[in-house]
Amino acid sequence: MQLNSLYALIADDMKVVDGVIRDRLYSDVVLVRQVAEYIIGAGGKRMRPALVLLTAGATGYRGSHHHELAAVVEFIHTATLLHDDVVDESDLRRGRDTANALFGNAASVLVGDFLYSRAFQMMVGVGSMRIMEVLADATNVIAEGEVLQLMNCNNADVDVDAYLRVIRYKTAKLFEAAARLGGILGQSTPEMEEGLARYGMHLGTAFQLVDDVLDYSGVEGETGKHVGDDLAEGKPTLPLIHVMQHGSPEQAALVRQAIEQGGLDELPAILAAIQATGALEETRRRAEAEAATAKAAINALPPSQYKDSLLELADFAVTRRH
Repeated sequence: MQLNSLYALIADDMKVVDGVIRDRLYSDVVLVRQVAEYIIGAGGKRMRPALVLLTAGATGYRGSHHHELAAVVEFIHTATLLHDDVVDESDLRRGRDTANALFGNAASVLVGDFLYSRAFQMMVGVGSMRIMEVLADATNVIAEGEVLQLMNCNNADVDVDAYLRVIRYKTAKLFEAAARLGGILGQSTPEMEEGLARYGMHLGTAFQLVDDVLDYSGVEGETGKHVGDDLAEGKPTLPLIHVMQHGSPEQAALVRQAIEQGGLDELPAILAAIQATGALEETRRRAEAEAATAKAAINALPPSQYKDSLLELADFAVTRRH
């Protein structure tokens, strides 16, 4: 399953969103344009803006605000990437140099701030306090998730619940907000809006769990990142937590030391421990359960091609290889 076929229904809308993004990226400050265009131009799956478009379609919305809000969501996401890469000291994203590697940390942080503030200018233009509330709350929770992840770095005592909390805050919250926006635009019932929000939250959780799997099993040319990047940064993700909880004392000690010290000196042995304990299979199983919960959350949506695409998107989130 490819995203191109999944997005066929909204291909024209996505082109309009791309136009909005280009227009709204403009700044008289040359460096702002350079950095913003570089990171936006890197591509990506555009799942969050697609969620706005698909849920708006599924709820019968026929205006044009969904284009602006899809761009807003992409700007918020891009700002988090710029800041993330600085915090993580990353040098590769989507197979290209990160913005901070190319332009420096200061430019990346400040252009991230520009994208956040531009996103808020745009959502003011939509003229809905409810939409402002949803996006302001989401942005605040995402920031809390970033801090939670920072606190968890090099902490080998993080358990499954604590780790899932980071995912819900840092990644799934923007998926949740994007899906809810379509419900708001389509003037859905409160129950249907909540169902769309739950769909987005569980979809985002599944998406991040699969990212965790790919960090230890993906092909670098497909994922656009180095195998073991999370380990190098001392991040206790679910596969590593599983090894510590279900592996031998030696395997658990090996992973604990790697998380606490950061680095890839023992990567081959850790990959072997991950394989031996079935950590990737367990993480993928959890992702599949999240995707199934996401699909169940939109049962009440009336039948449509948009609903079908939302269901297929949940399947893609867990079957993808990049």
